[in-house]
Formats: sequence, C-alpha cells, structure tokens
Amino acid sequence: MRDYLLSGAAALVGIGLALGTATAADVEAIAVLTPEEGTDFGWNQQGVDAAKAAGEAAGVEVLVAQGLGYGDIRPTLRELAEEGADLMIAHASGYNTAAPEIANELNVPVAIVDTPTALREGLVADYTLSGHTGAYLAGRMAAKMTRTGTVGIVVSGEPPSWNSQSAAFAQGAQAENADINVIYAVIGPAAYSDAAGGKRVTESVIAAGADIVFGQGNGSSFGMLQAVETTDAADGGKVLFIDVIGDKSSIDKGHLLSSVVWDIQPVYAAMIEDLKADTFGTKSYEIGLEDDSVRLLQTPQVPDDVWADVQALRQQIIDGSITVEPIFEATDVRALMSDIQE
Repeated sequence: MRDYLLSGAAALVGIGLALGTATAADVEAIAVLTPEEGTDFGWNQQGVDAAKAAGEAAGVEVLVAQGLGYGDIRPTLRELAEEGADLMIAHASGYNTAAPEIANELNVPVAIVDTPTALREGLVADYTLSGHTGAYLAGRMAAKMTRTGTVGIVVSGEPPSWNSQSAAFAQGAQAENADINVIYAVIGPAAYSDAAGGKRVTESVIAAGADIVFGQGNGSSFGMLQAVETTDAADGGKVLFIDVIGDKSSIDKGHLLSSVVWDIQPVYAAMIEDLKADTFGTKSYEIGLEDDSVRLLQTPQVPDDVWADVQALRQQIIDGSITVEPIFEATDVRALMSDIQE
C-alpha cells in the first residue's frame, strides 16, 4: 500500500501505467480520496480503513490520498490514474462532479457518493450510504434515556446521508415518546471540519434543554463531544452524545452513549468484485442492519434493559415488522422536525 498526504499542488510520482477501463485481468490497484485526514474516528477514517481492508482481502494495492480538502480534486484524480489506479473512490459528496468528469476524460472507473442517478456502466458507480435504520434505533434509545424530555440533533451540513439519519433519529424518538422535544441544528452548509462551530452549536442545543445529542459531523464532531463533556444539562446532570460512523470510545470521558457505526468494507469489496466481473456501474451500494454493516455501539452508559429493548427493535426492523424509510432531502427533514414540534 502507498499512502499519500496530498493538498494543493502536492504531486504523485507516476509509474507510467497505461490508462483504461479495468477488466477482470487487470484490477491491480484502487485509490481512495478523502477531504480530511483518516484519523477522525468517522467518515474519513472509515473510508480509508475500509479501502485498506478491502484491498488487502482482494490482493489489490491501495493508494490513499487524504487531507485533500473540499476544493478541486481533478489534478489529484489524474495523478492517481497515472499511478495505476483501476478504480478511484471519491469519498466526499463534494467530489461527485469532478470524479465523473475525470472518469470520462481518462476512462478510469470512479465511485462517488450521494448521486444515485449518475450510474454509468463500467465507469461510474454510486454509494449513497445511509445508516437510517441504526439512527432510528438510536432515537428510540435516546427517548428511553432522556431525563429532560428533550434531545438534540446537530449536523455539520445536510448531505443525503446526514439527512436520512436525522429524520430516522427523530422518528425513532417520537415513536418511543410521542411528547418528546427534538431540537434540530445545522452548523453550516458544509461545516464538516468546523470543530469550533460544532462546540458552539451543541452548547446552544444543550442550553435549550437537550441532555442527549445526536451529532453528525466528521471533524466538527470533536467540538460536539467537547461541548457535552464541559456543559451540564438543564437539570444539572450529565449530557450524553450519540456519534455516527466511527467509534470514539478510546477518547471518551464518560459521555459517549453510542454511535451509529458504519462498516464500509463490504461496499468497497463489492466494487472490486464488480470490476472483476465487468458489472461495475450497474447498481448502487448500500449498508444495513442485516449484515452489521450498520450497527449501534454499546457503551457502559447504556443500561442492560435499554440495550435489550433496542436489540429487540433491531430484529423487528430486520424482520420487516418495523419499516424505516430513508428521507434524503433537507427540505423534507426540516418539515418533519416542524411537524414533530407541533
């Protein structure tokens, strides 16, 4: 595996491999591109770790380009293609315009997020991942455990994956307690790495009465966690935090209630297999409760009886007796939040 930290004009040294659409005989390397460093216990780290694991399992080399920011990644995509990448995974919604353009230019397959209408056989695949079923369970858990009767949702933006989880969390909380108060707050339109903003907005949500906060934020989630660690709830008690995608247990100070954990490795493994089978770009990829690619993190903050109840609800979702439909549009999420408050 070759691991690169790229930003601005940083360059890769090409090895002169010819460009072209991968076939079953020549899937030798994949690349993953992330806007932040793969050390955030969340979106970026899970993407990097999943690519490494999938590549190792398939015997495929993995090129990692991390810390790229949210600007133009076309030069980096071209450099990775020159390095021999047979698939480039553009792991950020802000990359879903540039990556297909470079795929068309160089005839190298790309995977993008949040754009299921962009599928192109052999060239462009989408993985609009949604942990909404896990978020629904998190909402049920939060409603069971809140002391103040108010829970909060803090997001660093409103991409489809965040929207679906925000809506499902609110729906789960309301299903558990019809009278619950849900506060929904957005840090900014694309404040994914804004830790200071995450702290400020989370503090305001706690001040409004929330004693459990569901946070979705990449780097900004560290600010959210800091807020719950340093701010008391309205009743003077401890505030608890529900994270997404990764596991921050190793840095927790007793405030992490759970996380809607995503395992992206099966998604990337399926992409590699589809490349080999010449079926890449014919479908989108998903994660879910059934294979534990979406799961809730159990921490010491969760009472045994609450965990048992949540696991029973999980099985009902898998069995189909509880249906949780994803809501991807921000306007629909905001309308849902307004309805819950009425």
